[in-house]
Parts: sequence; structure tokens; C-alpha cells
Amino acid sequence: IKQLRDFLVQEGLEEIEVIDKPFNPKEMECVAVVEGDEEKVVEELRKGYKLKDRVIRVAQVKVSNRE
Repeated sequence: IKQLRDFLVQEGLEEIEVIDKPFNPKEMECVAVVEGDEEKVVEELRKGYKLKDRVIRVAQVKVSNRE
């Protein structure tokens, strides 16, 4: 598994960083909204991935929203 992961990273695979970032619908899918002080991602429910700057799977996230 480590060899496969290393190979994919060499080919340009990277995880999408989402925690404490503003919501980006091109890289993220909001599956829940919680009350908070700022509009930002508070929890990652499923990792998202890019391959050579192209999104191949969006991240599923919970987003805080000022209400």
C-alpha cells in the first residue's frame, strides 16, 4: 500500500486541504452546516484528491455559518 501511495504521489496525486479554509464548491461538497463565528470548513467527512491540479474527488465537509 505504501508503494502504491508513493507512486501516486510521484504522479501528482495530492490531498485537498480543507480544515479552517473558506468553502470552495469546486473542491468541496457541503453535507452539513453548523452554527459558528466564521464561515469556514470545520470538519472533513471524506477526503478529496487532486491529480495534477485537477480535482478527481471532492471533499465532503461540514461548514460553519454565521446565523
